Amino acid sequence: MYKDIVLPRVLEQVVNCKDELAQYYLMDCIIQVFPDDYHLQTLETLLGACPQLQPTVDIKTVMSQLMERLSNYASLSPEVMPEFLQVEAFTKLSSAIVRVIEAQPDMPLVGAISLHVSLLTFTLRVHPDRLDYVDQVLGACVKKLSGKGKVEESKATKQIVALLSAPLEKYNDVMTALKLTNYPKVLEHLDYATNKVMAGVIIQSIMKNTTCISTADKVEALFELIKGLIKDITGAPSVDELDEEDFKEEQNLVARLVHMLVNEDQEEMFKIITTVRKHFLQGGPRRLSFTVPPLVFSALKLVRALQTQEGEGEEGPVTPKKIFQFLHQTVEALATVPAPELALRLYLQCAEAANDCDIEPVAYEFFTQAFILYEEEIADSKAQVTAIHLIIGTLQRITVFGVENRDTLTHKATGYSAKLLKKQDQCKAVYVCSHLFWVEDEGGVKDGERVLLCLKRAIRIANAAQQMANVTRGNSGPATLFVEILNKYLYFFEKGNPQITSNLIRDLIELIATEMQSENASQDPSVDAFFASTLRYIQFQKQKGGALGEKYDAIQA
Repeated sequence: MYKDIVLPRVLEQVVNCKDELAQYYLMDCIIQVFPDDYHLQTLETLLGACPQLQPTVDIKTVMSQLMERLSNYASLSPEVMPEFLQVEAFTKLSSAIVRVIEAQPDMPLVGAISLHVSLLTFTLRVHPDRLDYVDQVLGACVKKLSGKGKVEESKATKQIVALLSAPLEKYNDVMTALKLTNYPKVLEHLDYATNKVMAGVIIQSIMKNTTCISTADKVEALFELIKGLIKDITGAPSVDELDEEDFKEEQNLVARLVHMLVNEDQEEMFKIITTVRKHFLQGGPRRLSFTVPPLVFSALKLVRALQTQEGEGEEGPVTPKKIFQFLHQTVEALATVPAPELALRLYLQCAEAANDCDIEPVAYEFFTQAFILYEEEIADSKAQVTAIHLIIGTLQRITVFGVENRDTLTHKATGYSAKLLKKQDQCKAVYVCSHLFWVEDEGGVKDGERVLLCLKRAIRIANAAQQMANVTRGNSGPATLFVEILNKYLYFFEKGNPQITSNLIRDLIELIATEMQSENASQDPSVDAFFASTLRYIQFQKQKGGALGEKYDAIQA
């Protein structure tokens, strides 16, 4: 009776009244008053009246409420799902929206997109397994947007973002969005700023759900979706107009994404990082200092994965040498930024990885590049101090070098240490170089004579620093450097360096005591405490006894 008599007559009255407020009110009453199963069984009749309403009626709200009621009905009563399929609810709703948009040519763009958002929400709740339905809704939206270029109206762009966000929120998996052929086509209609926002939403979804992108093809498709963040696209503002903090936040988000691009298969993983580099290098120099480091560490992880597999290495489609070539070219790209300090750190990381792979020529080449950067690009004195300590620390851990290569690099390191701007920095770098000639690891170099030369050179530089301080400030400054050198003497004395004798240590202690009691010495409680603590340590070792205690007994402090 409702289907054949009541509803047709009510709808006839609604259509014939011609008053927009009355039509909206009556349609709303029909949707809210009658049961959900009635709507489902009379869907075609009810939707057939929508295009006949006055063009000024807020039809999008009416249809959105109907779709919301039906989707709630389906989610609360799963047993009625066969009825939705039987009456072809999605097809009828989709066709009705097309007819309504055609019947109202003056409908604002935001209204048309809102209808598609409501239909997509209905589809995701009622037919979540039908990706073809989801793609069909997006395709209808693309058709509506075709020829309109970039959408600039804020309300419309918000609806497009809602449309694109819905599949991500429903499936919690970007991989599903990558299967939708019309998804990137909708993205194309967003302006630059909104495109970036949507790219951020996609990356955050990946991070939140720890979604791993496991093939180069999927990475290619993903980067097409987020290209607003990884390179400058049409409509991008000039460099001067960019907000620096926002830019850093966006690029850090892209950097985090790199660690979600993984595959256990080494060949496919190499394809992935090659694809990533191709896109990153198109992003311009400003982005490289953010995006290159995670890419380098991803490649280094692949190198170490190859090393752990027996039988891998020199054979197969992916070899450590091939990856190191990739790394060299990748770090070299930072020269366009320029970011010499960052590039130097990455070269040293690569050198350590080459050492672990036991490939001496590659490790030497990375060190060579690090030294070239130090010589030619790093001019700031503080940056030089940091860089030379990084070089010394890394070189000390490298075991792959033969005598000739190691001598060349250690000579370079000690030479640059002695050429730092400040005497204090020179002294510290030179005494740190002593560790390059005494490595405790099995088979490590143990050249006691060169250790002693480094420490004596450090003492000469410390003396020069004291004299300069005396000339410029009227006092010789604190004796901190001498106490630090004393601790180095004690370290090598304990390690069994035959060149570091108890007499040398005693002479240095006397020198420090003389310096601290000098009239020109400036008083510094922290240096006094440091020296006193060192003397207590010597005393402690004597009292402790044993073989080490006997050695310390010879030191008269």
